Amino acid sequence: MSRTIVITGGGTGGHVFPMQAVGEALMSRGWSASDLRYVGSRRGQDRALLGDGPIALTTLPGRGLRRSWRPRDIALNVVSAALLVGAWGRAIYDLRRWRGAVVVSVGGYAAFAVDAAAVLWRRPLVLVNFDAVPGAVHRLFARFAVARCEAFGEDGPGVSVTGTPLRAAIEQVVRDDGARREARARATPPVEEGRNVVVVMTGSLGAGRVNRAVSALASRWAHRRDVTIFHVSGRRDYDAVLGGVPVLDGLDYRVLEFGDMAELWSLADVAICRAGAITVAELAALGVPSVLVPLPGAPDDHQTKNAQRLVAAGGAVLVPDAECTAERLSEVLEALFDHDVLAAMSEGARSLGREHAADAIARVVATVAS
Repeated sequence: MSRTIVITGGGTGGHVFPMQAVGEALMSRGWSASDLRYVGSRRGQDRALLGDGPIALTTLPGRGLRRSWRPRDIALNVVSAALLVGAWGRAIYDLRRWRGAVVVSVGGYAAFAVDAAAVLWRRPLVLVNFDAVPGAVHRLFARFAVARCEAFGEDGPGVSVTGTPLRAAIEQVVRDDGARREARARATPPVEEGRNVVVVMTGSLGAGRVNRAVSALASRWAHRRDVTIFHVSGRRDYDAVLGGVPVLDGLDYRVLEFGDMAELWSLADVAICRAGAITVAELAALGVPSVLVPLPGAPDDHQTKNAQRLVAAGGAVLVPDAECTAERLSEVLEALFDHDVLAAMSEGARSLGREHAADAIARVVATVAS
């Protein structure tokens, strides 16, 4: 194939992992690594996560704009705008040099420059939206796109509902009763038979309010012998959470800075999470019942809208951040610790899940490129 497919986005793992999944799916459909190119952010995790793979990575300068009129934020936005202009100039040059055939954008501020270059050079633009509400960059370029791949909704002219690409390790998780028993036996130490397993995960940094509420919940439930909590605190709050572990008289409470989510999802009965697009997609694909605490102040309140999709399907309970306390979590979890309730929630979550999303997106891209 003589021209390059450019996959752009990044800045966070929530964008970078799908970029990688789409790139791998395109290679499985016949594109060589030399036919593909990642373009991401110089500031994010892109270099660490994609830099050693077979597909070449270009990183551009830039940072997201702050939605604030405070003097310091205005000054930072001026710098951000200057960086975006510089990134656009580089993207214009690179896209022409690579003879880009199609630009596939997964969103985020890192996609702006390449999307704008695609419009300038009249290259076909495919937008991949993971959230219930597309981000600002994709709303800006939607009218220029030749195709859109959506996580939710219905197929229509130029729109394909593909789901959200997930890492291969996540897609391979099996969660039937036997597999969950095996996963619990593999844990170190093994999880005792008969315990309800709660997995808490709110991102690589963690969420302060959720971490404090779960720490307080552990104190409240210190005597319980029917619950195991895997509390993935994130690096920001790890020391504080670990230092606040109460004296336990029955509760199996395990504090982790980071966790292997494929392994943790394989043994969870219920999850407590934020409602980012990738998290919601993983919960839906695997049928993990959840308590979702959307990030307050997220652009366009997209996390609440993501959560509402899963709630409407019967797969989750929504707890607003301001209401996330030990008392509220205890009340919600007690209502969920029932086999029939969890089975129904698992089925509801799975009704939104879509397998092989990366391959579905690759099919759309191949059609555009042909």
